[in-house]
Amino acid sequence: MATMAARVSLLAIVCMVLSATTIPKAEAVVTCGQVVNNLTPCISYVMYGGSPVPEPCCNGIKNLYGLAQTKPDRQAVCNCIKNAVGNSGFNYSPRSLNLAASLPKQCGVNIPYQISPNTDCNSVQ
Repeated sequence: MATMAARVSLLAIVCMVLSATTIPKAEAVVTCGQVVNNLTPCISYVMYGGSPVPEPCCNGIKNLYGLAQTKPDRQAVCNCIKNAVGNSGFNYSPRSLNLAASLPKQCGVNIPYQISPNTDCNSVQ
């Protein structure tokens, strides 16, 4: 009987060690396609302004916020936004950049980084 208890204990220890050493590194599951799809309704607001922020835009921001619950996801969203802005072919004015930066707050979402071309996405928590 003691041998069986020892085997069970040993098996439990081996399982704990293996699980501790094989935990995969967290990877982002939010794709750039999801980021673009959720933020596309915001483009006209960012380019031209207006009041209030269109509901489909806020819905996209809230949906994206709900998707990006891990650090890798938030970093992926940040990088996708920066890449989309950089590759869009548009010249964003300071006013447009300010409108983009204000979107989360206007939509009632508190994100842990500033939307800006200067944001270091690797430092996003």
